[in-house]
Amino acid sequence: MSDMNKTEPKKKGNGAVVAMCCSFVIGMGAMAYAAVPLYEMFCKATGYGGTTQRVEQASDVILDQTIKVRFDANTGPGLPWTFEPVQREVELKIGETVQILYKARNNSSKATTGQATFNVTPEQTGAYFNKVQCFCFTETTLQPGEEMEMPVVFFVDPEIVKAVETKGIHTITLSYTFYPHEASKPVASAADNKTDDVNKL
Repeated sequence: MSDMNKTEPKKKGNGAVVAMCCSFVIGMGAMAYAAVPLYEMFCKATGYGGTTQRVEQASDVILDQTIKVRFDANTGPGLPWTFEPVQREVELKIGETVQILYKARNNSSKATTGQATFNVTPEQTGAYFNKVQCFCFTETTLQPGEEMEMPVVFFVDPEIVKAVETKGIHTITLSYTFYPHEASKPVASAADNKTDDVNKL
């Protein structure tokens, strides 16, 4: 009888350990699922990793100091586009709002869709590079041979001259990379699907 009483607490203890382990695994899974969007939100809020800031209005403070901004353009594998900035660099007053253009051309014989990501270097300038308008993260479809100009409106926050980590920076590079988007892939027809089903049989 005494042995049975000793076994009862052990079973309860083991059950508690199992429950704790399960809760830990579920919690870690939830954190992993949320990690990507949370990291993206963190980058946008802080400029970490060269992520620029998106704002609704231009700066109302313009300094006498100038800064140079260079523009870079790239295309990912599988996207048959020519993509480049219309001008390679501009020199502007800190706080001044400027519009520049990128242009893209579809060199293939079919419509293709791309989507752009971006960053700035040095990375610590991301928190002070403010975009009022841009084409980033927008699905862009170009017909065969079509060329399109895409504006970017931005300013450099005057606070950049006060921050210790950015005081000595005189040049910023804004870089865009266009990647092929899923919409570019041809959709299989119903006839193709039937053929595949027959082949599987």
